[in-house]
Amino acid sequence: MDCKLIAKLIERCLYEDIGSGDITANSIVPTGANTKGIIHAKQSGVIAGLAVAEEVFRFLSADISFICKVKDGDKVEAGTILAEVEGDARTILTGERVALNFLQRMSGIATYTSFLVEKVKGYPVRVVDTRKTTPGLRMVEKYAVLAGGGYNHRYGLYDAVMIKDNHIKVAGGIAQAVAAAREKVSHMVKIEVEVEDLAGVAEALQAKADVIMLDNMDIHTMGQAVAMIGGLALVEASGGINEETIAVIAKTGVDIISVGALTHSAQALDISLDIGKIKVGTK
Repeated sequence: MDCKLIAKLIERCLYEDIGSGDITANSIVPTGANTKGIIHAKQSGVIAGLAVAEEVFRFLSADISFICKVKDGDKVEAGTILAEVEGDARTILTGERVALNFLQRMSGIATYTSFLVEKVKGYPVRVVDTRKTTPGLRMVEKYAVLAGGGYNHRYGLYDAVMIKDNHIKVAGGIAQAVAAAREKVSHMVKIEVEVEDLAGVAEALQAKADVIMLDNMDIHTMGQAVAMIGGLALVEASGGINEETIAVIAKTGVDIISVGALTHSAQALDISLDIGKIKVGTK
């Protein structure tokens, strides 16, 4: 993750939540009071986002102590202590929700990713994410996929060519779209083409696409497509993939399975912060 971008993201999120000040904590907690809290999992899952949660508190105060008890990517059981946070009580209470929001969201994505990766264990296939991310949170959500054992697809529109149905319509066909892309982009950039049937597979092969995406194909047709491609391009399966279908799709021999639900539908992991007694006049 890019530290500078994370800092900007945290600043925006804290401003959204705090605004002109935490009127609850500032009214109730004495100035200079200190406390210690524990962050713990209330569900079993895979953890991601501890460093981001730590930076939330550190953004508010450099004097906050944040000690991790597990690592990103660790599978934990309900009740596991994830981290201890200690320092100014107002700061901890003020940063609590934003820190937990990051940690819960990222851990939920990591947990769901790990669940799907386990479903295809033993097959030579990668489970990857998509660009179907929460606006502004792509970096942390794609990081969470990695923590869960998955892989990242292209990060944005700038790092790979993906020719989809609307691009094909505009260009006048697959061959025309691939040719136009090859003329403009570096030889180092991969070109992927989305197809919906075997005729599209044949066109993409003729155009020498680097990656061929099989979009919403039934299992039988997908198997035929893999045989047609015969290793001449990487094969990606996409569209409506879930825990019930992913293993069957992996059996067809595809190289990549992209799952938008990793980031757009993963349920947040239940994580909580409990603080101890307030200590006034101590550090």
